[in-house]
Amino acid sequence: MSENQISNFLTISLVVLVSVFFVLLVVLLVLMFREKNQNKPKHTGNNNTPEDNKNVKKDIEYTKNSIFSFMEFDKIEDNMIIRKNGKQYIMVIECQGVNYDLMSGLEKNSVEEGFLQFLNTLRYPIQLYIQTRTVNLGSSINRYKTRINSIRNEYTRKQMEYNAMVNSESEYTAREINNAKFELVKAQNLYEYGLDIVNNTEKMNLNKNILKKHYYVVLSYVPEENTNTGYDEEEIKNMAFSDLYTRAQALISSLGVCDVAGKVLDSEELAELLYIAYNRDESETYQLDTALRAGVDELYSTAKNVLDKRMEEINAEIRAQANIKANDAAVEAMMNQDRARRVKQREERMDQLIDEMAKNLLDENEQILGEDVVEEAKKIVSQKKTK
Repeated sequence: MSENQISNFLTISLVVLVSVFFVLLVVLLVLMFREKNQNKPKHTGNNNTPEDNKNVKKDIEYTKNSIFSFMEFDKIEDNMIIRKNGKQYIMVIECQGVNYDLMSGLEKNSVEEGFLQFLNTLRYPIQLYIQTRTVNLGSSINRYKTRINSIRNEYTRKQMEYNAMVNSESEYTAREINNAKFELVKAQNLYEYGLDIVNNTEKMNLNKNILKKHYYVVLSYVPEENTNTGYDEEEIKNMAFSDLYTRAQALISSLGVCDVAGKVLDSEELAELLYIAYNRDESETYQLDTALRAGVDELYSTAKNVLDKRMEEINAEIRAQANIKANDAAVEAMMNQDRARRVKQREERMDQLIDEMAKNLLDENEQILGEDVVEEAKKIVSQKKTK
């Protein structure tokens, strides 16, 4: 091949390569332009810039249905938990445990045989559920304090009655006064014992490590065979309750063989069980009854103003402290009145007491003065009137 042919071939190859390069460049530019148009926001008539549109966040709307789907159950009704739009019904049995370690060998064998019998009698699936709760003694402390206040009022009343009986010496016998004193001492001991219980219980409540385990057996009913037979929702619910209740009673009887007592949870207890399961931390200090009284199950609350609630608390505290102060003042006033009455009585009987003391002094010195002198002196004391 000559030099001219080689140069022509190279020239043609160079032209082809340059043409391919320009074609690829044009294709690349077209693709970039299309991608840019796709990412460009559409014009909606607003004057917002693309930078402003980037900062706009879409509001997430939380509906009632989304909350119920999260809770995984529809409602609690007729001592049952209803799930999956009425396609599953659940009944729960609470069991009281037994102290297996403290039993004798014969008792342990009896419990084991009873549990084996319970397992052999099962004809339907069950679920064992254990829930650990922190023992909250707040409600017990409030009940104790209410009871202590009534005991204190009773103790104050008996103290006033006893003081009144002592002051009126002629109306009551010594036996009646002794009985009243016995009742007063008994009421005082009961009041002091109650205060000691409240103080110890409050100290115990500060310990958050006091735990208690609750044992449950969960029964489930799925009315699949009854959904296509023309039964309405109410009839299916009644059949589910009848079937679950029959199973629960049979299961409780079987557990009774191994000394395990059980009971079916009612609707309120089921609500408490689910409340603690979903609110593990809050349930330690904010129990279900407190939450219901606060109205957390309502869509909105109509709570009183904070200052009004504070004013009511202050008024209640003033009334309680005034009641205690009035009782103490009444007791002190009766005691002061009793002292004043005794002083007045002693002052009125001063002449008589002087004569009696003079005669007692003569009797004490009878051996020195002689019996005749003492008798004569007593007559003189009786005849003379002291000023």
